[in-house]
Amino acid sequence: QVQLVESGGGVVQAGASLRLSCAASGLPFNRYVMGWFRQAPGKEREFVATIHWNAISTAYSNSVTGRFTISRDNAKNTVYLQMSSLKPEDTAVYYCATARVLRSLRASDREYDYWGQGTQVTVSS
Repeated sequence: QVQLVESGGGVVQAGASLRLSCAASGLPFNRYVMGWFRQAPGKEREFVATIHWNAISTAYSNSVTGRFTISRDNAKNTVYLQMSSLKPEDTAVYYCATARVLRSLRASDREYDYWGQGTQVTVSS
C-alpha cells in the first residue's frame, strides 16, 4: 500500500521560510517522480514543483521559481520543499504526489498516481 505523508506546514509571517517533507512508503521511491501541488481556498489545485527520480531534473511554477527548492533523499524515501520569502499568496494546502511516468515534469495533476493528505501553509502579511 502506497502512502505519502506530508509534514512541516504551519503559520508564518511574510518573508519567512518553511520546509515541507513528504515521506513515502510502499513503492520503489527511487524510480518515481515526486511533485508538490497546492490548493488555496476557492481555487483549483496548481502545480508547484517536480523532481525526477534521478534527483537532478526539476521543474517549478513561475510563481515559486527562485523562492522554492525541491529536493529528495532517495535513501530516506523523502522529498522536500524548501520555501523561502513566503508571501500571503502562498497560503494553501500543500500536497505531495508521485508518478511512475510523466509526459513532462510540468504534467497535470491528473497524471499522478498517488497523493498525500496535504499540509496547511498559512502566510500572514
